[in-house]
Amino acid sequence: MTIQTKYSDLISNDSKAFLYLATLMPDGSPQVTPVWFSVDGDLILINTAEGRLKDKNMKARSHVAMTIQDPNDRYRYIGIRGEVVGSTKEGADEHIAELSLRYNNKPWNKTEGQKRIIYKIKPTHVHDHN
Repeated sequence: MTIQTKYSDLISNDSKAFLYLATLMPDGSPQVTPVWFSVDGDLILINTAEGRLKDKNMKARSHVAMTIQDPNDRYRYIGIRGEVVGSTKEGADEHIAELSLRYNNKPWNKTEGQKRIIYKIKPTHVHDHN
């Protein structure tokens, strides 16, 4: 499933829009985190450190929900439901470094001992609001 082209500005790799990621806790309750993201074709890429709640939740339960809000118009956003279809540690440090430059305009400082992982999420349902 692809995201409509009228929202391509929110998902472009130049956008500084945050993605609000909802994962499921072991008891079924939701856990929401604002995150940086990028897009690779039809996949949404989320980068996190291993051991964080969203990492544990996505490893155990692949269904997620997301909202990407327009930073210039808070009433314009995309709601997405999706499924984690893969993950990789390969290139994860480089990916978070790119995201840091994009979102913060400064280099990423790696935390000693931290291991990064990229989650690949395939949208299964997209709805827009504006």
